Amino acid sequence: MLKPLLPVMLLLSPSLALAADNRLALSAPQALADSGFLQYLLPRFALKHGVRVEQTDAAPEAVLGGEGVPVFTGLGQTWRLEIGEAAEAEQFRDWLLSEIGQNTVASFEKDGETPFSPPVAEPEQAEAVTFDGDPVAGAKLAEAQCGRCHVVSEKNRMNGISATPSFAVLRALPEWENRFATFYVLNPHPSFTQIVDVTPPFHDQRPPGIVPLEMTLDDVEAIAAYAATLAPADLGAPIEAQ
Repeated sequence: MLKPLLPVMLLLSPSLALAADNRLALSAPQALADSGFLQYLLPRFALKHGVRVEQTDAAPEAVLGGEGVPVFTGLGQTWRLEIGEAAEAEQFRDWLLSEIGQNTVASFEKDGETPFSPPVAEPEQAEAVTFDGDPVAGAKLAEAQCGRCHVVSEKNRMNGISATPSFAVLRALPEWENRFATFYVLNPHPSFTQIVDVTPPFHDQRPPGIVPLEMTLDDVEAIAAYAATLAPADLGAPIEAQ
């Protein structure tokens, strides 16, 4: 009587049919295997996707260790998953990173404790900003071209316009590098600044109200390189609303 029901069961539960054919070769350190965590985790993935996970170090399609995408923490470290091109490996990674997978990780208990948890977000490393210009030449250009409005160094700290931010203050602002590299398009500079082969000439009937600045893109690069050498001004903590 049971034999006729088997095909129906396979149709209703695709995971039962797939488990025999879909396999994933997973390599994991012995310490992780000894913790009992994998014995808890892998059957739940297999039940969800019908993929039988076999732990092996021979030609693994996925490796749990120190390389790849962070998937969980435990045993004093962040565990990462490195995968190959197998579709089953991608399924395993996506499941681990899903809400269901992360909840499964966090729900494992041993001796009344939950030793594994979702990975802690790692802080992004800001890339160092570099410019090809000559900072020494940039310092001279900044003093000559920018120093009539901005305090560019200690040499002209008494000569800048009080309403104009110093180079040190500008250096402390977000995306300061873009500000220096494209200053000539930021107001009020377009009204009196000419960059050779970049900015359009002034209109004959609307000349600049002050002596214009004239420089090349190489000059701009040199000034930005000089700004990169400056220590940002301490602007203090942000104002908090009461």
